[in-house]
Amino acid sequence: MLSQSFFAGDTVEAARALVGKYLARQYGGVLLAARITETEAYVGRMDKACHAYNYRKTERTKTLFAPPGTAYVYLIYGMHCCLNFVTEPEGEPAAVLIRGLSPRHNQDIIAENRFHCKWADMTAYQKKNFLNGPGKLCAGMNIGRSLNGLPHGSEELFVCERLEELGLDTPEEDRTPPDIKVGKRIGIDYAEEAVEFPWRFYL
Repeated sequence: MLSQSFFAGDTVEAARALVGKYLARQYGGVLLAARITETEAYVGRMDKACHAYNYRKTERTKTLFAPPGTAYVYLIYGMHCCLNFVTEPEGEPAAVLIRGLSPRHNQDIIAENRFHCKWADMTAYQKKNFLNGPGKLCAGMNIGRSLNGLPHGSEELFVCERLEELGLDTPEEDRTPPDIKVGKRIGIDYAEEAVEFPWRFYL
């Protein structure tokens, strides 16, 4: 499990560093694991795309002011959940959005959660669009609003450096250093100058 100090540092650096690491989800005796393939950084003190821009604290955004490593899970369009991990010191509203995953363990269960079928029965279109979006990956990993505010250190949901920490083997495709690309964030046309911030990182 990544240390709390990992999340306590600079948000943009954390967003880049999270790419290539592994998200673990445990519930009901089931372990799901997936490689993080895409992230975005959000920094409330100066980022108009952040929910807590200019330190705006509401019932929805109060989780962003929590200690680093806290899970911030919110709804978009009233139906899709998005997973973030709070960054920087407590009281400084910032977080990294997890935008994309690639399954590494129990992909049949992830597929059942996402498409109600096993991996082998998914169409090529479904496989291409499996966990490549924040709402999609939350559906696949069974991440809901009940996890909002989950503190760092919980075994229900956490990030680790290596699959071996979960008792799993690292596949060959993950053994080379990740080739991380940088770009502008997606779906924030309203955010004025923040639209141009190069705070999206992806494999």
